[in-house]
Amino acid sequence: MAEGFRDYYEVLGVSRTATQEEVRKAFRKLARVHHPDVAKDKKTAEAKFKEINEAYEVLGDPENRRKYDQLGANWDRVRNGRGQAGPNGDPAWSESGFSGTGFSDFFEQFFGRAAGGNPFAGFAGAGRTGAGVAKEVDLLVTLSEALNGGKKKVSFRRAGKTETYQVSIPKGVRDGQRIRLAAGATGQGSDIYLRVRFEQHPDFRVEGSDLVFELEVPIWQAVLGGELDVPTPEGTVRLRLPEGAQIGSRFRIRGRGLPVEGGGRGDFYVRLKVSLPRKLGAEQRQAWERIRELGGTD
Repeated sequence: MAEGFRDYYEVLGVSRTATQEEVRKAFRKLARVHHPDVAKDKKTAEAKFKEINEAYEVLGDPENRRKYDQLGANWDRVRNGRGQAGPNGDPAWSESGFSGTGFSDFFEQFFGRAAGGNPFAGFAGAGRTGAGVAKEVDLLVTLSEALNGGKKKVSFRRAGKTETYQVSIPKGVRDGQRIRLAAGATGQGSDIYLRVRFEQHPDFRVEGSDLVFELEVPIWQAVLGGELDVPTPEGTVRLRLPEGAQIGSRFRIRGRGLPVEGGGRGDFYVRLKVSLPRKLGAEQRQAWERIRELGGTD
């Protein structure tokens, strides 16, 4: 049975009037606690992080958030209004759905890529299928799995029966790529397609085959420069920050991004952010006043 309405605002612990920046900060704060890479109880953390990731997939995207707010308490009426039977009128398909993909049935039904991200369009997610009709659903893939490959166990339930597949995630898989599974064992003659959707990461942002990390440094370090360690999905690297580095500057580390089609790797970019002091001690204030007296910075 399709799951009920999910309150993504409650999952992230933000109000419905929260700004997009507040939503982003809430996600990053929770992700740094529950991300399986850092949590001690990885099994519990993985389940919790999937909820957080799903909530941010919706609320972190202004268009998805608008649709979600529009959906609101009418979600059940919208779903039932569309009908749950398969294209051949088979009511058994109303009990269909996937598990192990990393997304809930609620998300797939209203915000999955297979549904076109439109909660008011015809149901094209995990439940819509029939003889000769392909089924398509999102599959959550971590950056580590994209870099190194991996395996996932995915189950598909319909008409009281469950089909389980061992899915191989190829090394270098791309966001949006489809992985085809053979026709189901029930003899329906339809294929299953899993569309890769990269997991949101608390530190790294995906831009095509490149990765971007926002590095926040104190203002004195941006002014004076120096060397510092930067985290990447494959361990830390040493970055030399030039003297007088400007806010928003991007520094490229070649070949540390995601695999690209045809071989090779994208790049890893470090984007500079500067933290300003909120309070100044007496000596700090004197130092800044002295800098002001010295004049220009060119």
